[in-house]
Amino acid sequence: MSRLSLFNSPLLLGFDHFERALDRVSKVSSDGYPPYNIEQLSENALRITLAVAGFMMSDLSITVEDNQLVVRGKQTDDTGRVYLHRGIAARQFQRSFVLAEGIEVKGAWLDNGLLHIDLVRPQIESRVHTVEIRSAETASPKRAPVGSGS
Repeated sequence: MSRLSLFNSPLLLGFDHFERALDRVSKVSSDGYPPYNIEQLSENALRITLAVAGFMMSDLSITVEDNQLVVRGKQTDDTGRVYLHRGIAARQFQRSFVLAEGIEVKGAWLDNGLLHIDLVRPQIESRVHTVEIRSAETASPKRAPVGSGS
């Protein structure tokens, strides 16, 4: 059975990467940990803030993998401690955000249990490119006429 796609119109050429991005978004974990905010700082700037209380900088990593921002956190358990009650578990997480084409990670910092990640979209320049139309005799590559033996 073939899959129905939003981008299966013959007028939408080369948009298969959008379809792959939608597939990645649908597979992202619905786990609500850690909670996060996304702010629009300006027309071309965003900030993602994740609440990562209890994590040190060495416990966190940020990578960009195929237009996907991946934030990972892994706390190590201190085996030297004896807990009478353990309500704060050492846990790990992975939070993913699909980035639009051209979005760049400008920087990240940890402040009072909040991990801030700044993103920027470079200004897109309008491009106009004229394509020359040539006659069949000057076009390349040359094709053999239909029905010829070569």
